[in-house]
This record gives sequence, C-alpha cells and structure tokens, in this order.
Amino acid sequence: MRRKDVRRLKDEAGDLLRDETNSIIQAKTEDGITVFIIDGEIKLARRDDVLFPTLLNESVEGLPSVLVDMGAIPYVCNGADVMSPGITGIEGDFGEGDLVIVRDEKHRKSLAVGVALVPSEDMREMLKGKAVKSIHYVGDKLWKVTST
Repeated sequence: MRRKDVRRLKDEAGDLLRDETNSIIQAKTEDGITVFIIDGEIKLARRDDVLFPTLLNESVEGLPSVLVDMGAIPYVCNGADVMSPGITGIEGDFGEGDLVIVRDEKHRKSLAVGVALVPSEDMREMLKGKAVKSIHYVGDKLWKVTST
C-alpha cells in the first residue's frame, strides 16, 4: 500500500491498530472482503464499507460486548444476527452503527464481530427483534484463514 493509503487506514482504524506496524498489505478475498495483512497477520477487514477487526486481533478486547446465552451460540457461530431475547448482558456503551463483539455469557469467548442496530441503552430494554448484525463470526471463511 502507498504511504498515504496506510496513513488513511491508520486514521480510520484508530484503536483497532494498537501498535506500530511495519508492513501492511491489502488483498481481496474471493467473496469480496478486503483484508489488511499487518506484519504477516490478517488483523483488519472491510465488508460493505465497514472496517472491522478480525476475531483474533487483540484490539477486540477494547470493544464493547454483547453477551449471549448458551442457546444462541450455535446460531451466532453460523452467522446469524443476534436477537434481543438471546442477550444476557451488555458490557460498555455504544451507539447505533458501532462495532461490538458478541461473546458467550459463560466463558466470554469472542464469537462474532457485529454492528449494533440500536444504541446500548435501548438494547438493554429490548424484548424482541434484531439487536446486532453479524459481519464476521467463528467458522466463517475469514475466521478459517486467520486461525490457521
């Protein structure tokens, strides 16, 4: 990538890139996701103009979380959006359109990266409907590439 493109990516990524990077390579997957290989690892990706960290990027620990019950896990790991009845807790505050990490309530393992469909204060009160749109999850093609 050109220096100005790297600078622009770093500005856009903000806290998603925690440390200084020596090398950034941009590539496109066969299903249209742009990935950013940073110092040899895929740490960021872009889908539908949304820049997000991969689940193995250490920066996911700093993002707000939505905790789901154990019954929701198989659905989340198959790419389903998170429905409000499956939410057991929310850690941190976020607005509509912000990135959130979906975690299981028991072990707090990262299951998916999603986009909040409503702000955290509204999500805490929701009884039905979609709350988080899943954009990257355990078991998807991006996960399989990054976890090898």
